[in-house]
Amino acid sequence: MSATELAPGAGELPQEASAIGARAPLVLAADQNDRRPAHGTAPARQPGRFVPFLLVPAIDGLALATSAVVTGLGWFGALYAPIVLLALAADGQHRARLCLRVSDQVPRLAAAAAWPLILLLPWWPVEGAVAAALLTAGMLVTFRGGGYLALRAAHRHGRLQEQALILGSGPLALEIAHLLGEHPELGVRPRGFLDHRPPGRDPLPSLGRLEELDAVVAGYGISRIIVCSPAASESELTSLLRACRPLPADVCVVPRLHELGMALPRGCLDEVWGVPLVPLRHHAHTRAGTRVRRAFDLVVAALLSVVGVPLLAVLTAAVRISSGRGVFFRQERVTRGGRTMSVVKLRTVVRDAQQGWVVPQQQCTRLGGRLRALHFDELPQLLNVVRGDMSLVGPRPERPYFALRFAREIPRYSDRHRTPGGMTGWAQVHGLHGDTSIRQRARFDNQYIEYWSLWLDAVIVARTLATVLVGSGWSRCLSRGGPR
Repeated sequence: MSATELAPGAGELPQEASAIGARAPLVLAADQNDRRPAHGTAPARQPGRFVPFLLVPAIDGLALATSAVVTGLGWFGALYAPIVLLALAADGQHRARLCLRVSDQVPRLAAAAAWPLILLLPWWPVEGAVAAALLTAGMLVTFRGGGYLALRAAHRHGRLQEQALILGSGPLALEIAHLLGEHPELGVRPRGFLDHRPPGRDPLPSLGRLEELDAVVAGYGISRIIVCSPAASESELTSLLRACRPLPADVCVVPRLHELGMALPRGCLDEVWGVPLVPLRHHAHTRAGTRVRRAFDLVVAALLSVVGVPLLAVLTAAVRISSGRGVFFRQERVTRGGRTMSVVKLRTVVRDAQQGWVVPQQQCTRLGGRLRALHFDELPQLLNVVRGDMSLVGPRPERPYFALRFAREIPRYSDRHRTPGGMTGWAQVHGLHGDTSIRQRARFDNQYIEYWSLWLDAVIVARTLATVLVGSGWSRCLSRGGPR
């Protein structure tokens, strides 16, 4: 489905758009992302979830400190330990696991211990660096092995247990519940099943239906969700899990055809007594992630303003000379949680032109067509970024009428409203702008949200700048520009 197929007639702005309040949040499926547990405040943090999570980095830190003393790294040791800890955290090696088996993690522990020592090669002989890497890796493996033994012993005695919820009620869900009960050393206590249908047998209670997931997680203090082929469509289950990602629970999935080998390193998987589990990424836009992203926006916006502000001044004067007054105009756009905001753009169309979803070329001024081809008409949105209304990178925000229409007609379109809108996005750097498929844009936007990282934002900004500076926009600009 392309933009043309969804757009209203040329020169026609639907009356539904005017019925939406300027600042009122829209009723979109994405509003589920801002839901809070129905049982009031969230339960207190469980030792079974947070003690292992904090214990593993502490053990690694102790191993690194011991290695630094033994190898005599000196001043470099003070830098080396934090670098290795950050490398392990970035690689997911501090994730809370069910299967505490250090042998699966040896290659990644060794790699994290080795590569920072490359920095020492100008001052150390190769033999010394290799010996230090081997000793550090050995310390990490030994200390982790001892820590895992202590944790398994605590689990067997009923201490530091996580509360788990099993999504599903079929044979696989029953098997997982049985295995968790037989192996307390995994540190997980299953509380019950959640599915559209009750389990065939009743080893554990049925805690409700799938749509009650957030309330059950909050009410029972669930810290781990295990997905075992529940009686729900893939689309329904995806939307449900996305809506509940902000909840304080780790989510792992028993993959289909799990008896076959996974094309993933064993260190990235988890397991319940021989049944593999694929952990889902944590909700990327946590409070800490939001702060880091905000800092990134401000720093990059400040750097772009060095060139952008003088350029905007020149463009403002050019638009004023060519089109008269009314250089800027505002539009309402939908951002995170279905809320609306006002974005500022340079005027590129003839005065009083009514815009559909795609602006016809005949409505663009001569200068406006060129500005739109180069995306320079969106430079004033740097002000929206500085104010915090939107981010540099994110799904491109849409006008309220079209956001409502796309949400009705395109599955999971509203899931893209889980994060603030952006000046550029993952879909845009793949050429999905203008009269292109809305379904594909939504797919790329949701993929960006699921795999968000600061590095991905930096890549998107770099690709956007490359497109603006040397991309196809210049050829359209030189041929009078075109609609976007």
